[in-house]
Amino acid sequence: QMQLVESGGGLVQPGGSLRLSCSTSGFTLSDYSITWFRQAPGKEREGVSCISRNSATKKYADSVKGRFTISRDATTSYLDMNGLKPEDAATYLCGVSLHYWCEFQFSVMDSWGRGTQVTVSS
Repeated sequence: QMQLVESGGGLVQPGGSLRLSCSTSGFTLSDYSITWFRQAPGKEREGVSCISRNSATKKYADSVKGRFTISRDATTSYLDMNGLKPEDAATYLCGVSLHYWCEFQFSVMDSWGRGTQVTVSS
């Protein structure tokens, strides 16, 4: 069965950095695009970044562009977050899509993880 497990969340001060990991098993990750989403209490879930097969395409939400970097290897996707702001605090989760190239539409994800919590506070 398809499994995705996020890790790397925690408490960080404004301006700090974190690396989130999305570890996968039970399927061939290279056949899928990967999208990172986040959701804060009281807010809509939003796409943060996506990466296509072969890393040919990478996209970032305007709110994180220049601060976050997405990458992937054979089994894992990484989201490197720098210059963190309080508004970045949320639960971050990863999803994978077999049929979409690189998009922020959660409804087309074939599987996703339970998320890892990021807190940005002084």
